[in-house]
Amino acid sequence: MKLILTQQVSGLGEPGDVIEVRDGYGRNYLIPRGFAIRWTRGGEKEIDSIKKARSAREIATVEHAKEVADRLGGLRVTLRTRTGSNGRLFGAVTAADIADAVKAADGPDLDRRRIEIGNPIKTVGTHRVSVRLHSDVNATIDVNVVEG
Repeated sequence: MKLILTQQVSGLGEPGDVIEVRDGYGRNYLIPRGFAIRWTRGGEKEIDSIKKARSAREIATVEHAKEVADRLGGLRVTLRTRTGSNGRLFGAVTAADIADAVKAADGPDLDRRRIEIGNPIKTVGTHRVSVRLHSDVNATIDVNVVEG
């Protein structure tokens, strides 16, 4: 099955890439979750628009990615959330919450899709989160979740 990726999928490619996968994987996983669309001749125009949008928000060079990683390394990110009686959160901290907290801490503008949260953050305290800035550069952020 030939598909066009609409989001980055680890091990497959970047948005706008045309990939060939097994029918079941594409039909049951990639397409329903919005990671890909079916490839058609008319989809070629959509590939161009996906790639233009990707280039507008992407960190272009490895040097720029390392520069952003250095800025993130020295950043103190604090996120205030509502908590229950024993330090558990109502819900979980999302990648969008972390991106907003980084921006509020005078950090760089991050794409929420590049933020990888290992286990869901559901407790107060300091948590490590990784950010894929470039295919060769990853950064880690310490996010301090406090009651607020």
